[in-house]
Amino acid sequence: MARIDDDGVEFTSHIDGAKIYLDAETAIKTQNRLAADIIMCLDQCTPFPVEEQQLKKAVERTISWAKRAKQAHANSDQLLFAVVQGGINQQLRTYCASELVKLSFDGYAIGGLSVGEGHKNMVKTVTHTAQLLPANLPRYLMGIGTPADIIAAVKAGVDMFDCVLPTRNGRNAFAFTENGPVRLRNNAHIEDSRPIEADCDCYCCKNFSRATLRHFFNCGEMLGPILTSIHNLRFYQRLMAKIRLSLKKNEFTAWVAEQSKMIIDY
Repeated sequence: MARIDDDGVEFTSHIDGAKIYLDAETAIKTQNRLAADIIMCLDQCTPFPVEEQQLKKAVERTISWAKRAKQAHANSDQLLFAVVQGGINQQLRTYCASELVKLSFDGYAIGGLSVGEGHKNMVKTVTHTAQLLPANLPRYLMGIGTPADIIAAVKAGVDMFDCVLPTRNGRNAFAFTENGPVRLRNNAHIEDSRPIEADCDCYCCKNFSRATLRHFFNCGEMLGPILTSIHNLRFYQRLMAKIRLSLKKNEFTAWVAEQSKMIIDY
């Protein structure tokens, strides 16, 4: 269990049970040493649903920690992003974004979503929040998501994403394709010589059939999760490339209209 107060957070190591304390300054100093291109301010992400008072307190802490993080940041080669919190409460999102924009960060993240609020609430919140952030700076949506989530967020003005879905689902025999999901443990694939996706250029699709992948999963062979994760990562790469191309050509709206199968099935 984590203990959170205005100073920081204390949590237990999953490796040896040791108590670890993290505050805004320690988080930045650690990331400065790691030398990542983009680093994040410490923030408090609340669950869904959550009481309004707890949500307000999390927003105030997030703003306070962002101020401290900016002061502690000591590597000008790294871009420092602040995280906008506020759940699905639009007033709190507006307040949090406004306070963080005043501090002039290198980019802004939208956090606290994909915690159970559902697709419609997520899209509504992202659409509202993205417009509050500087148009000339990167907008990063944290922890999202499915193809439908990503397409909706791009439409709202989001530039960047991160999500565990490609590999987590890959480990569980769930493959993404443009025609909907493929569940590789199903008996329908016992003698299926096709790749996961016919026009995919990934190593998995070029060298392994659905039947082979099903066998790997059902006998506990790690090649199944590895290969399916490789395919899923390539699927997302291709998805993002198509989004970028459609935006470059000013054809994004028309392209989205053609993706109904992929959007509905996920």
